Amino acid sequence: MKDIQQLFPSVDGNALQREELVSYINTILSKVDELKDPSKLTLGEMPDYTEDFYNRIIKQAQIPQNGLSMEKTVEKLLDLVKGHRYVNQNYVANAAPLPNIASIIGNLVMVLVNGNNLWDVEGPAAATAEIEITSMLSKIIGYDSSISTGYTTWGGQGAVFNSLRLAIARHAPESNKTGVPKNLYCFCSELSHYSLYKSVEATGIGIDNMIRVGINDDHSMNLDDLKEKMEDVIASGGVPLYVLATMGTTDTFGIDDLAGIKRITEVLEQKHQLDPIYIHADSAMGGMYTFFNDYDFTENPLKLEEQVCTVLQDYQEKFQSINLADSMVFDFHKLGQTPYITSLFLIKDKEYLRYVDLDASETPYVGNRGYGSYHTSYTLECSRMGSAMAIYASLLAFGMEGYQELLANYIRVNIAFREKLQKQIPNVSVTNEISPITTFRFYPEASKWNEELRESVSLEEVVEINQFNDEFAEIIGVERDTIFFGNTKKQRLLKTANSSQRIPIYAHKFFTISPYSTIEEVDRYVGFLKQHMDLFMKTYEQTFV
Repeated sequence: MKDIQQLFPSVDGNALQREELVSYINTILSKVDELKDPSKLTLGEMPDYTEDFYNRIIKQAQIPQNGLSMEKTVEKLLDLVKGHRYVNQNYVANAAPLPNIASIIGNLVMVLVNGNNLWDVEGPAAATAEIEITSMLSKIIGYDSSISTGYTTWGGQGAVFNSLRLAIARHAPESNKTGVPKNLYCFCSELSHYSLYKSVEATGIGIDNMIRVGINDDHSMNLDDLKEKMEDVIASGGVPLYVLATMGTTDTFGIDDLAGIKRITEVLEQKHQLDPIYIHADSAMGGMYTFFNDYDFTENPLKLEEQVCTVLQDYQEKFQSINLADSMVFDFHKLGQTPYITSLFLIKDKEYLRYVDLDASETPYVGNRGYGSYHTSYTLECSRMGSAMAIYASLLAFGMEGYQELLANYIRVNIAFREKLQKQIPNVSVTNEISPITTFRFYPEASKWNEELRESVSLEEVVEINQFNDEFAEIIGVERDTIFFGNTKKQRLLKTANSSQRIPIYAHKFFTISPYSTIEEVDRYVGFLKQHMDLFMKTYEQTFV
């Protein structure tokens, strides 16, 4: 057994085994650093992803009869990361983070103590961190920290699913035994994340009972349409159960009017004698901007630029009402720059959890013990990783001002990018409001974005423009190792001049997610697009003219 014991950390804290573990970690850090190239987006060379790439891996994979040495094991691990995307200034595609050092250390501590966050007896470090970050973040958004509660879960999707689970159980307490009533309806923006689609499917409500609501020009939910559709459901005998308020849409960063949604639900509750309608703020993308909820823009202690302040003041106004929601989420592994998965599901009133909690008799190995005071039997997970530790470390290291500086820079760089893009490339239009995301759309000739918004462009021409953008996305996507832009095939839905059919609009995305994406890099981003667009236009004109 002594050879096997050498594969584990020491139990006595001896220096020899500690130094061995540190040497492996140091090797990994050193070798990964050797693979970094600031002018590229990958660690080393990208593999040749042929059609049979993964099939070949499947055929050759097998467990070794005798264990490999740790040195060989580390070498194999390093082979895996070669060609892996590494977020630097060249990644401007999506909300994939470069984890900050504090969060990496928090993750390491979590792994070393390896606690199960289900129960504080098995995971006291993670339990304490989870309680502390729940209180910290409750105070930021305006929840009463003595009443609120929260727990880490599997991303924004997990928060949506768990909030819907709470909504069902609160409305129909016997549903955990008898099943979900068939007349429950959920409402969301037509630009909301597909998390609710998956959740109504998984809970048994059914996607036919998920009502999509139209949007405004700023990509927020249209409240008149919401009210009308909720009234229609009530008139047909349905029960409006749940509204998903998107606080930062995935592609355009549209922010729903949560206060307006709350007013509508309260009016309908009173008018039709309804149970309270559950509102979940899907703040996975935008929740970090609540860090500006108490920022003094008059004093402006960070000396932020006027344009940046204008955007952030608008966010402050919109996020001030997030505490009206029954629950929300902080996805730190997006704009919070922490490792996957670090999401906190935050609930306004801990009493909601009694509707979904297990009886102690169902968890006899932990639930009915006399010791331990933090048992999260209300979560779907039984084994829960202590990801709160990475969030906790990050909050301590950055503080309020550190995060404010980081978040403000996302806005600053996008403002500069928008200005440079439209100045340098004549056949482009920016298609969303200033935010950490810029969506933009190219045209074979002059921009027709305003005409598309007025629904005065034909269906055939909109399809052609979509195809034009799709082909260009494929061209620049081949060089994603140089600069990786995002794209979407549904920025929004628009009608056309000769059809009542609403079709999705294709667009490209510039999403700053790295602290290394600065104003100094903007010329390079736009230059990359201009160079490729000039070449693309020559080919396009030769083909179609």
